[in-house]
Amino acid sequence: MNETPGSDAWLAQVTEPIIEPERPIIDPHHHLWRKRFGRDYLLDDLWQDTASGHNIKQTVFIECRAFYNKEAEPHWQSLGETRVITEIARKSQQQTEQPAINGIVAKIDLTLGDKPALFKEIIQTHQQVAGDLFKGVRFAGARDARPEDLTISLQALPYLYGRENFRQGLRILGELGLSYDTWHYHHQNVDFCDLAEAVTDTTLVLDHFGTPLGVGIYRNASDAIFQQWKEDIRRLSRYPNVVAKLGGLAMPDNGFGWDKRDCPPDSDEFVRRQKKYYLHTIECFGPERCMFESNFPVDRLSVSYPVVWNAFKKMVADFSESEKHAMFYETARRVYRLP
Repeated sequence: MNETPGSDAWLAQVTEPIIEPERPIIDPHHHLWRKRFGRDYLLDDLWQDTASGHNIKQTVFIECRAFYNKEAEPHWQSLGETRVITEIARKSQQQTEQPAINGIVAKIDLTLGDKPALFKEIIQTHQQVAGDLFKGVRFAGARDARPEDLTISLQALPYLYGRENFRQGLRILGELGLSYDTWHYHHQNVDFCDLAEAVTDTTLVLDHFGTPLGVGIYRNASDAIFQQWKEDIRRLSRYPNVVAKLGGLAMPDNGFGWDKRDCPPDSDEFVRRQKKYYLHTIECFGPERCMFESNFPVDRLSVSYPVVWNAFKKMVADFSESEKHAMFYETARRVYRLP
């Protein structure tokens, strides 16, 4: 292998004309950090990707356990991330030729819901720091029996979604007009359906299709996983407060293997191998409850920014203009209350 997967040189091996370069896009899911996967990914790195041809108008930062204040009490540490990202976002808003970061989804421990005074104090402090940038919370539920098999593993509390203190926290979010982003694995979709049924007044955003895994013990089970996943997505779509993000399926743990190849995929291969997940989710939820996401720089380990957005556009080429606008822009604008 001549180039390191995920590197600029490796990704640059595949170049394509930009499809519908004028289409306005909100990227509602990206991260910023230092020294992960062998590199920093900060504002200039994000802008290098967003300036690669597609018409990215604004973005939303999603928590990623970066820039924490390790000296603070555990439930206050993530405020460090909100402070740093707020500074970066304000800087981005001053550059009119580049997309602004107009939203922050922070990490706050939702199991503090049984301590409502403390929980609301933490939320209010994040809001005081971030102001109108603060849109919601992600407190991920991802947990797998074999985290050692995964490139990116998070061991949330067992059955987090069923814990009453977590559900109390989620209800408080809804009362405050804030959304909840989740990240979990495919075998937790059933638990998330139970959660959606129990908490109906908070907007729940499903990240990354519920992350169908394809490595370790799941490596040779993709067909069975897909069939169960289809049923879970259809059930989940029945809850009107749930919104689906379309993306994040090019992580190493999804098992497509692009991160181990000499050359990344082009958009045609991406569509061929992943389209069934996207179209099933859109069929179930409808375009008005779906939004495309880059999940960069995590998915950058497998595919470049211009290629992934080309793939998204190819997947929905036959949809109407209003349906496309919903999935590329309007759903994200509405859910995250963006300008």
